[in-house]
Amino acid sequence: MNVTNETMTTYFIIRGISDVPVLQLPIFLLVLLIYLLTLGGNKTILLLVCLEPQLHTPMYFFLCNLSIMDISYSTVSLHKVLISFLTGDKTVSVPGCMSQMFIFTSLVCNELLILTAMSYDRYVAICNPLRYSAVMSPGVCAVLAGACWTLGFVASIPNTIVISRFTCYKTKEINHFFCDLVPLVKLSCNDNSLSEFLMFICGLFFATIPFLLTFIPYVFIVQTILNIRTGKQKAFYTCSSHITVVILLYLTLIYQYMRPASKDTLDSNKFSSLFNTAAVPMLNPLIYSLKNKDVKSALRRRWYQMTAQLEKRNRLAIEQKAQKHQKC
Repeated sequence: MNVTNETMTTYFIIRGISDVPVLQLPIFLLVLLIYLLTLGGNKTILLLVCLEPQLHTPMYFFLCNLSIMDISYSTVSLHKVLISFLTGDKTVSVPGCMSQMFIFTSLVCNELLILTAMSYDRYVAICNPLRYSAVMSPGVCAVLAGACWTLGFVASIPNTIVISRFTCYKTKEINHFFCDLVPLVKLSCNDNSLSEFLMFICGLFFATIPFLLTFIPYVFIVQTILNIRTGKQKAFYTCSSHITVVILLYLTLIYQYMRPASKDTLDSNKFSSLFNTAAVPMLNPLIYSLKNKDVKSALRRRWYQMTAQLEKRNRLAIEQKAQKHQKC
């Protein structure tokens, strides 16, 4: 083994999205805009579900969990891009890097599991509507969501421990915009066999199995919808938002992590990861709001209430000023 290129390190240098100086400002503005839209869209979903009684259903309970995950892993993955542009500091400590990798990996697993729970919710709502309230009770929803969060974080522990015990790296520079799993494994000059095995097991249980458990219910859902005489379009419309998000997320993950090794480069992974961590969380609330009548009606109702309150305050302020002038 050539040990001249091996080095022990206490910190890493995050290379970022691009090394071209002229692209730094446009990239910063684009990432900032996408991040603000992600925060705004997902926080709007959270507020609407909390404030609107008609949205207090299992579907929107899981949608709130999805919005929290989107906000969290966008923040975890994109904050270094924004901070490094403002401060010029691209370094991250090894513990900070491991923490970022652990949280991001956990949140991705959590999102896949939450989407699986949402598909089960749609299955019960369409295939067994008379028992929907009993099957998808608040207690059951809470247990499902808690299990998704717990399993996602527990599954990320083994690989994080193994990678944190790496003793040397080929270089301190990570060719990525955050501490992702694949770039760190490729950067290490230690034996990666255990880490690659754990990645395979994690991919099997948190990609393949959730994928099957997400799409198998839709086989029964489609069969049920085709057998009903009326309301087919409404039933398909009810599931369209969820299935759109599922397809979008799985396509990006497959492209990012499951391509042939000959076509797998860190640069291509970096840009596909940017789409996964920035564009997908931004699109999720748009997909659910633009394709969901309940969300759109709740949004319009809250907007009208807010504008009415502002008009009332302005009218009261004008009346108070008029009364003061009359007294004078």
